[in-house]
Amino acid sequence: MTICGRLLAGLLLLLAPVVAAAQEFPAKPIRLIVPFPAGGPNDIIARVVGQKMSELIRQPVVIDNRGGQAGVLGTDAVAKAAPDGYTIGITSASSLAVSPAMEKVAYDPRKDFAPITLVVTVPEMLVVATNVPARAT
Repeated sequence: MTICGRLLAGLLLLLAPVVAAAQEFPAKPIRLIVPFPAGGPNDIIARVVGQKMSELIRQPVVIDNRGGQAGVLGTDAVAKAAPDGYTIGITSASSLAVSPAMEKVAYDPRKDFAPITLVVTVPEMLVVATNVPARAT
């Protein structure tokens, strides 16, 4: 390699971080997919989280409700989104654990998602009709 070639290569190496830094994330709105209809608990939580995210990152966070099949349809949309960080999802155990255990889904909950954070815990109860001879222990 000539001296001129080495200098050019060195200059390119020095400028690489500047070029990378020129495209800061996020440079455009974030799409937050909620795999449930508008107005439900997941939607309300997503809107609160989306508003705070928008304030922190100074980019709009667009809520995209994709209800259907107990959260499977919207969760699948997250799995198939471009891996650029501009599409995220807020989901529940139904589409990540329950549905995949009971039916064939188009995504693998272990391989197709990277968890970001636990947003909220919701207490749930197992109940039966009062005429069933079951009792709490």
